[in-house]
Amino acid sequence: MRLDRERVVRTALRQLDAHGLDGLTLRGIARELDVQAPALYWHFKSKAELLDEMATTMLRDLLAAEEPSAVASWQETLTGSARGLRRMMLAHRDGAKVFSGTHLTDGSIYASQEANLRRLTEAGLALSDAMQGFHAVYSYTVGFAIEEQAVHPRPGRRDERYDPERRDARFKDADLPLAKAAGRVMFTDFDTRFESGLRLIIAGIEHTAGSSPRDGAGGEPPVDAP
Repeated sequence: MRLDRERVVRTALRQLDAHGLDGLTLRGIARELDVQAPALYWHFKSKAELLDEMATTMLRDLLAAEEPSAVASWQETLTGSARGLRRMMLAHRDGAKVFSGTHLTDGSIYASQEANLRRLTEAGLALSDAMQGFHAVYSYTVGFAIEEQAVHPRPGRRDERYDPERRDARFKDADLPLAKAAGRVMFTDFDTRFESGLRLIIAGIEHTAGSSPRDGAGGEPPVDAP
């Protein structure tokens, strides 16, 4: 079978799921592909370049599977995008770490960003405020997923360092009832906590939408986010 970028990336994603980001190596990818590691350098000059393409592929797959609603409100659009982004990252071991800080290589995926920003500006936000709101949702989602995968490196498997009982034991001789109780919130029921935090951000954008003068729709957003 011909070796191309797509095949290398799909193999790398399987290796990621099996070994995690720390265990992802070009040598391991080459072994699964039954080629020598130098053969991969014809397609990717470094592991960083490969990670960029992996993140881009993850997002491209997500967008291809989505069916945007023409009648959804901007709140529903942003909420749906955040849920999809989190789901995408959680689908791969260390998926949030792979996605965070990478450079997206496919310009066509920015159509999703354009659609989100258009919904916000059409709702009355200035472009600068729309960008801030969009980026707040994006950054919250990526950061939340990184923390979630630290606690649950794999679905259904908790890192024992974050066990609530172990955390409670460290408060045995401390009069810190609120900090102790917070652990039960911080390290359990991630779905509920994600939705709660997302609602807070959306409410903040709604408040801004009601008080923000609108500027032009031109200009280049200053971040490299989907």
